[in-house]
Amino acid sequence: MDLMDKIYTLITGGDKGIGLETAKELGRAGQHILLGARNQARGEAAMKALRRAGVIGADLIMLDVTQEATIQEAARWITAQFGQLNVLINNAGIALDHHESPVTMPLATIRADFEVNFFGAVAVTQAMIPLLRKGAPAKIINVSSEMGSLTNASDPHSRFYRGNALGYQSSKAALNMATISFSKALAPDHIAVNAVNPGHTATDFGGGTASGQAVTAGAAPIVALSRSDAPHMTGKFIETAGQVPW
Repeated sequence: MDLMDKIYTLITGGDKGIGLETAKELGRAGQHILLGARNQARGEAAMKALRRAGVIGADLIMLDVTQEATIQEAARWITAQFGQLNVLINNAGIALDHHESPVTMPLATIRADFEVNFFGAVAVTQAMIPLLRKGAPAKIINVSSEMGSLTNASDPHSRFYRGNALGYQSSKAALNMATISFSKALAPDHIAVNAVNPGHTATDFGGGTASGQAVTAGAAPIVALSRSDAPHMTGKFIETAGQVPW
């Protein structure tokens, strides 16, 4: 297969949970996986898991979305090795505020949520745009959350109405706004930008294996949107069941 025929897919936070499952499924489908990880040991363990899953084309990229130097180094490495990027999955995320009242939540906690969930995603996106332009038509997929939906949060009939995680929810709402903004700015470059809600998933991030759907179900809408035969859309917030209200 010619270099330009391959699909190069960068997944931030790809060393565990939904990110790793997405890497496995897309890798088995033939995409070349660029597995972003901020921890060397976890990244190497994830690469072994990819090999066991039958993924042949994959590279580990040390990437901390809160560290600009690692983002720029990742962009330089991808440029030197492949010269393009076709899919960027902004999967890295944290939730540090465990339903503490916004009245007392420390600003440091809120800022930490934003550093990864919003600023980190924006920083990686901006750094990878030149590569995505070379790989166009290309895709940016922001892994968001239904908890970032302002409609759900303000609807007394929604199951999310009583949820109150100011840092996490606000950072995901901001990521949704970034999705809309980038989708409009990058449409002329044939780069589609969408947000995806994986749903409550049984991962370390989602509260462990005792709750939530299987990791394959959480990865499913991300995988579906990342495939080359996925219907074209941009500026949308989706999940397996359809669209999520902003």
